[in-house]
Amino acid sequence: MAKIKIKYGQNEIEIESKDFYIDNESAEQVICNLASFVKDPTSNNAQFEYSYDQPAQTTGLLHSLDDAEVHEPEFVRPTFIDKDQIRSKMQTLIGDAFFDQARTVSEVVAQLREYGWSAVPLDVSKVLTDMAFTHELQRDMREKRSYYSRVKLLQVN
Repeated sequence: MAKIKIKYGQNEIEIESKDFYIDNESAEQVICNLASFVKDPTSNNAQFEYSYDQPAQTTGLLHSLDDAEVHEPEFVRPTFIDKDQIRSKMQTLIGDAFFDQARTVSEVVAQLREYGWSAVPLDVSKVLTDMAFTHELQRDMREKRSYYSRVKLLQVN
């Protein structure tokens, strides 16, 4: 699955699809093209002035962006994450609405792999249980299996 998200101030563009493929060579071009749409209208300064036709400006563009990751799961082995890193990766999944639906531990492990991370399923299970205990996630039992989802807030009318 390809996912690109560019955000500056209140402006944001996010593309997520299983219908297209971006390789490492074309990722910079796609980011540059999208970045041209993310300018701060309240400022006279353009937030992004990249043009892919000017390779001198885009050299190392991905390395200049905070939290930029390029991962091609079918070509690259996932990076192993230890149990101390799993909670932060769960926060990423929560932010990406992965837990909007109830998920099993095996589904979470598979999604981590899609993001380029590999973890021991038992460690993932322990972190999910702890997050349910601290009310960061909601835990439900169905057919002797645990399902984890985003905590649903009750609305009072």
